[in-house]
Amino acid sequence: MMFLLLYIGSVVLINFAFSAAPSLDVLWSAWGGLVFILRDMVQARFGHGALLAMLAALLLSYFTAEPAIALASAVAFGISELIDWLVFSVTRRPLRDRLWLSSALSIPVDTLIFFGMIGALTPAVVGVSLLSKFAGVTAVWGVMAARARRQPVPR
Repeated sequence: MMFLLLYIGSVVLINFAFSAAPSLDVLWSAWGGLVFILRDMVQARFGHGALLAMLAALLLSYFTAEPAIALASAVAFGISELIDWLVFSVTRRPLRDRLWLSSALSIPVDTLIFFGMIGALTPAVVGVSLLSKFAGVTAVWGVMAARARRQPVPR
């Protein structure tokens, strides 16, 4: 439940931040890495319920952020969430691999759509956004891989 609430809250807060202080877009784009990790944790725990969490977060964003930011977030998240859903639904790889694969496919799409729609598609913003998101998901993948190595092999 904690990841669910953190995910919804982070989406709402990051959309509000982009609306309130757009000049800090590089900072807010770095924060985006956390949102992707939380989304993947919600997807792992609640499956298709992650779509409902995304809808709740985006609905709340319409009340707290500028409409253009909320719309860009909805379109970008919707498309990237569909990519995540496909990866989680189709692949049978371990969770840590599905997290990284879904992120490798959805992060660039989400980044280009969102920043393109809000007029902030600059090399600095895209670079920081991609680096923070991939650093975050890679760190989570590493922790999960280390835990898997410590677990005894079933006989």
